Amino acid sequence: MEYYNYIKALHLIFIVTWFAGLFYIPRLFVYQIEAFHKSSPEKEILGKQLKLMAKRLWNIITWPSAILATFFAIWLLLIRPILLEQPWMHVKLFFVILLIAYHLKTHHYYKQLQRDEVRKTSNFMRLWNEGATFILFAVVFLVILKSAINWVFGVVGIFVLGILLMLGFKLYKNIRRKNPDA
Repeated sequence: MEYYNYIKALHLIFIVTWFAGLFYIPRLFVYQIEAFHKSSPEKEILGKQLKLMAKRLWNIITWPSAILATFFAIWLLLIRPILLEQPWMHVKLFFVILLIAYHLKTHHYYKQLQRDEVRKTSNFMRLWNEGATFILFAVVFLVILKSAINWVFGVVGIFVLGILLMLGFKLYKNIRRKNPDA
């Protein structure tokens, strides 16, 4: 069982790199969408570079991290199946399913933008960028508190964070409207 902690460490490392990719890719989407609306040659130059950056981030970091984090998570559950009897783990797995759904929908947006299909606004992508943050908050509170009840406080914190992010987003939008270079 000594190797359990090594597997757990690898799981956590790939969770961190997976989330890093999920945090950054929507920001690249924002820049891609904004570049798409610029005039030539800036549109083509920026578009090409941002698509390359997104491709490398998504295919070299984010997808492999997602696969490896999931692999090590399954391995951990096989070693300690008793975890599956814990109520907090059921809630955590629900959020993991949400994370996978978020990842797959982000992949859908990635494919669209790689084909120069701009169907969402940059403001939408700024909001989309916060989805992984909400899931991360919920999972961290669940894992640390190990309680299916106490996680409610974490979720309340998530909603407070969401309200603060929305207010910050509105403030940022007003600042950009007044000063487009901000």
